[in-house]
Amino acid sequence: MFFEWHGQQPVMLRCIDKYYETYDTVSIKLADCTEPRQFQYKPGQFVTLGISIDGHMEHRAYSISSPSHEPYLQLTIKRVSGGKVSNYIIDTLQVDDKVQVLPPTGRFNCIDCPPTYHKGQAQVLLISAGCGITPVFAMTQHWLNQATPAERPADIVFLHSARSPEATIYYDQLETLDAVYDNFHLQLLLKNRDGTQHTQGRLRESLLQALVPDLRQRSVYLCGPSQFMQDVATYLQALGCDMANVYQESFTPTSHSHANAEHASQTVQVTVPDYAQTINAQPGQLLADVLEEAGLPIVTACRSGICGSCKCRVQHGEVSSLSQETLSEEEIAQGYVLACSATINTDVEVELG
Repeated sequence: MFFEWHGQQPVMLRCIDKYYETYDTVSIKLADCTEPRQFQYKPGQFVTLGISIDGHMEHRAYSISSPSHEPYLQLTIKRVSGGKVSNYIIDTLQVDDKVQVLPPTGRFNCIDCPPTYHKGQAQVLLISAGCGITPVFAMTQHWLNQATPAERPADIVFLHSARSPEATIYYDQLETLDAVYDNFHLQLLLKNRDGTQHTQGRLRESLLQALVPDLRQRSVYLCGPSQFMQDVATYLQALGCDMANVYQESFTPTSHSHANAEHASQTVQVTVPDYAQTINAQPGQLLADVLEEAGLPIVTACRSGICGSCKCRVQHGEVSSLSQETLSEEEIAQGYVLACSATINTDVEVELG
């Protein structure tokens, strides 16, 4: 029996397990509150959690690290300096606690971004650092488990950069996969490799070429800190990779425009008929900011135009969209926008929910 999401509405899930992956990282498992149901999602996607902290609902997006069709969603959360939600999950969230969860979403996944084939076999290179390991770990489990007798299993090179074995998320699981599967090739790059045979050093263009000499025939899935991904993309391009086959997750906030001085004295109106509200705003303001300040129920989890939690429909009027990352062409044609990445140009009428 599969779990059914209710459109884009949040559901309540229960924490059924919580354990440390490293000293500053935990994994939690979320399941249906009533009975076991399998969760379907595209490996690489994420969900947005809603957690009440000090009487205020906070939303954050986290990649799913468990295989699809399990009776739970596993999320792996790393402690962040000043991270209100991440640190609350690590320090305070308990087994049996309930959290709000929005449906899985995200275009960085191995279904919408399928690998190319070389000599009849999918050839993939997964590159990650830090918590960027979570979506590519889910992809790995999918490829290792989904091959049918009629097809050759994907050939996987898994390159992950970390400080040490103790700081490597899923370290034991990765070594097990490397020992069990002939088509899984682990390349751990550690700042301190004491007690292991893994490579020590920092990822550079020459080292990438040495570790993965056939990288030009592989589809690449890249996730990690922003600067890490920028550097790796530069190396891949310099090494002659087809960048059309390079896919990467991005949690970098979109650059937002603000009202210009010449518009300071102008106002526009944002009308939300379903809530009988009309709000005064300035041209250039973010639609999400205006709706939030008015106390309307808009979820802004990433504020980066990535997670899609703030999707709403502009019925009349004009906005400028800085990101349409999670919107389909059909939704864009129907007037849907991401409120956190939409600046207001004229009077607008908005439909929420």
